[in-house]
Amino acid sequence: MGFSDRGYYRSEPSNSFLQEWTGVLTIIVANIAVWVANLLGANEFPVNRFLALEGDLPQHLLKAWELVTYGFVHDSQNPWHLVFNMLALWFFGREVEEIMGRAEFFRFYVTAIVLAGLAWLVSVQVGQPLQAPRMFLVGASGAVMAVLAVFIWYFPRQTVLLWGVLPVPAWALGILYFVSDVQGAATGGGNVAHVAHVAGAIFGLLYAWRGWQLGELTNVLATFRRRRMRVVRPDDDATSPRQPLAPPREASRLDADLQQEVDRILEKISRSGESSLTPAERDTLTQASRRLKERSRS
Repeated sequence: MGFSDRGYYRSEPSNSFLQEWTGVLTIIVANIAVWVANLLGANEFPVNRFLALEGDLPQHLLKAWELVTYGFVHDSQNPWHLVFNMLALWFFGREVEEIMGRAEFFRFYVTAIVLAGLAWLVSVQVGQPLQAPRMFLVGASGAVMAVLAVFIWYFPRQTVLLWGVLPVPAWALGILYFVSDVQGAATGGGNVAHVAHVAGAIFGLLYAWRGWQLGELTNVLATFRRRRMRVVRPDDDATSPRQPLAPPREASRLDADLQQEVDRILEKISRSGESSLTPAERDTLTQASRRLKERSRS
């Protein structure tokens, strides 16, 4: 069974494409738009030069945004660089987005870009410090490898077509790519950023294995910030009645956030089944159940 046998490859009812604009499609359109913009403005304003990750970025920290933008830039002289990355993202990313949800997929993808870029920067600064000012990194390959790693984690026996011809299980494809990139990183690898590929793949595997949820980190930071910003009046003293840690309004806000997350998880179960849940999502359902029991007792 090849890509054409997967559910997401079969034709869908009319207008369904327009009704559901996915995160994967958004990323692909952004990459194509940047490539076309660079092609059109190559003589007057080379977009690639402005967005690429420079090897001597530690000496120009004000350009830290390059750690994200380089992942949306591809070789203007080689359109296949863009085509292969976007095809891989299209084939594997949609299944991964179904598991994560659109918002979490965006967070995961951008984080993978940043971590892959940082790994490449470290390898350049340590291994080729003198050539670093003349080196730069472009391409979404690191993030695409992270997406592929998550896909393989959840669908290891899914048959894919290697080079579009040879049917192999997804886990074999992952091992082939990983070993090739490790060897390339050890030997220098020419113009291919094998270190970024390896870093992206490792991040993707850790994310799936540990059941990470980057959105939960955002919620934790926001809750911590709200608690730190609680107003204390001057007339409060040790003799004042003890105040609750979370005001009723804040508690209701937290309940609303939890309910929104539960709704997302239930929708995911209806799409992909309970087996697709991560450990963190199962913990969220347990927490929601505990909250419901506490309310019934009060």
